[in-house]
Amino acid sequence: MAAKGTEKVKNVVLVGQGGVGKTMLAEAMLHLTGRTTRLGGHAGTKPTLDYDGEEGERGFSISTAIAPIVWEGTRLNVLDAPCYPDFVGDAYAAMSACETAVFVVDAASGPGTITTRLWYAAEDLSLARALFVNRLDRPDADFDVAMAALQERFGTNLGAVTIPMGSGEAFSGIIDVVHMKARHLENGKPVVEDVPAEYADAAEVARAQLTELVVEADDEIMMKYLEGEEVTQEELEGLLAKAIRDRVFVPVFSGSCVREEGVISFMDAAVAWFPTMADFGRIPLVNGEQLDISEDDERPVVFAFKSLNDPQNGRLSFLKVLAGTITPGIELTNARTRKNERLGHLYQMCGKETTDVQSAAAGDIVVVPKLEAMTGDTLSVTGKVEAAEFRFPNSLYRIAIEPDARGTEGKLYAFLEKSADADPTLKVERDEDTGQTVISAIGEAQVSVLLDRLEDRAGITAHTVALKIPYRETIRRVASAQGRHKKQTGGAGQYGDCWLRIEPNPGAGYEFVDEVVGGHIPRGFIPAIDKGVQETMRDGVLAGYPMIDVKVAVYEGSYHPVDSNEMAFKTAARIGFQKAVEQAEPVLLEPMAHLRIT
Repeated sequence: MAAKGTEKVKNVVLVGQGGVGKTMLAEAMLHLTGRTTRLGGHAGTKPTLDYDGEEGERGFSISTAIAPIVWEGTRLNVLDAPCYPDFVGDAYAAMSACETAVFVVDAASGPGTITTRLWYAAEDLSLARALFVNRLDRPDADFDVAMAALQERFGTNLGAVTIPMGSGEAFSGIIDVVHMKARHLENGKPVVEDVPAEYADAAEVARAQLTELVVEADDEIMMKYLEGEEVTQEELEGLLAKAIRDRVFVPVFSGSCVREEGVISFMDAAVAWFPTMADFGRIPLVNGEQLDISEDDERPVVFAFKSLNDPQNGRLSFLKVLAGTITPGIELTNARTRKNERLGHLYQMCGKETTDVQSAAAGDIVVVPKLEAMTGDTLSVTGKVEAAEFRFPNSLYRIAIEPDARGTEGKLYAFLEKSADADPTLKVERDEDTGQTVISAIGEAQVSVLLDRLEDRAGITAHTVALKIPYRETIRRVASAQGRHKKQTGGAGQYGDCWLRIEPNPGAGYEFVDEVVGGHIPRGFIPAIDKGVQETMRDGVLAGYPMIDVKVAVYEGSYHPVDSNEMAFKTAARIGFQKAVEQAEPVLLEPMAHLRIT
């Protein structure tokens, strides 16, 4: 592994609206650093970071991919998170493992609803934030308009650290206003020049605005600045790192990922200014305590921020090392299950490609196969350390799933359970009232991908069906009826006779009372009457839905010493109960739900 330790590793998640070029930014970084020989995802080439075949077919990312970028002696673990609405849960998980969230924004369309949603999620996680205004080479691109929209949406503590030279077809590179240099690519090679005269005024204005924003990170320097003293270059760069780490300033970068313009400046800034995990000092735990960050700690702690069921490699767990150093073969205890788990292999991943590594220190991210750990689990030497939980978006889309072929229900449910274990935004349950297998997800596309994987990986085809409404039946008045069953077939016959009285029993469920006196019905047949009533209530009388809140009393009847038996009295009870319900004003009840407004 090229870089180890908290001071050499920075974790950055790329998020934003779907289709704005997040993956292309990661691909450009891989290409410019020599990790790949071509720019993936451009001019018909397949993206290096398309982990799942479904992504190519659907045209958007489904699962978080990792691009390990080594630049200027630092490794940037760049997590390319899916931000299509149905798969945004993966972005939440990826953010929980990173120190900085970079929001990629289209220069023409500005920030969208998903961008806004994730912006505040990053704020809740206390992440440093940055913005990359992409696609400045497009005809309708306008950096100034995009910048104004971003400041209106997210606040005035946003400042440009690079500005574009031209836009649309005239876009030719960027100006680094921190170092006051023009930067662009020429035949794929970086060129650094003095700022052209036509952009000098804009660059000076941007630098002045930037300086005014970042001096707020240091009271002493701010006082000097307010007294008219000039902020030195060294002070400015130090202020940038502090202001970003302390979340009082958000840097805004500009560029075109397809043309790879502005990407080198972005990587330089990430190495110089973005925080490491060690910069935050401590990690919050569920019990309100804090975990000290140290790679030298002999009691390593890891956090499983993502799980993946890979068709070739099986279960993969994406782990962030919170403390200590882990090596292949180490055993750690899961805080949730209290079970020991052995970390057999440690992998660094780049898209689908895996590379064995021999150790991972605090702050690093690795992938480990065949763990039982689920997303959100913490593993440690003692098993008593548990990292603070992060919240996934609510799974509000519910639909039932049925296999196309009978006899595959068990395999279907097992696959769905396994998928739900890996993705907390998926929930599977068997509805006891309707008998349906119900999936809860963020949206329809998530379920569609799940069904495709079900067919590809388990060989089971299935379809969605509407949820059945679990109606209930009950009665509104008292009624009585006789149930009499008599059957003679030449030998021993069947005879059962009972009188039933039914009445509403609101909120108390089912109640059965034996009021027979004088031995008109032998005690041994009373349970059969009870059972016959309950079976009829289960099947329903009015519309085939279970009946609730009914009190039933058997108070009279007769029997035959030879022909009476349990079956006869159970049948008689069904007949009598159905007749009584018809007279008791039966009604259909709709389900009630509790809504909490927060």
